Amino acid sequence: MYSDKTLTCRDCGDTFTFSASEQEFYAEKGFTNEPGRCLQCRLARKQNNSGGGYNRGPRPQREMFAAVCANCGIETEVPFRPSGDRPVYCRDCFSRNNRY
Repeated sequence: MYSDKTLTCRDCGDTFTFSASEQEFYAEKGFTNEPGRCLQCRLARKQNNSGGGYNRGPRPQREMFAAVCANCGIETEVPFRPSGDRPVYCRDCFSRNNRY
């Protein structure tokens, strides 16, 4: 039913074998496209994208801003620039006060 195919990697240009058993696995999972990358390039891509989502690369470090918790008074960091017109809470106080 399936036979081995030789494909060309879109990243490195090397050829690789898309085996009959891999084709069967792809069909069972409902995948309609053949792999475009060899195993080494797929692994390298996964390593580079870990935590960043699909095709976005690694997520940049979020800028944090110093603030004082309006509830307990400890110094904390928040991922937005406090404007001073609304209270800012540390992670613990925010979690206790904001039940969804």
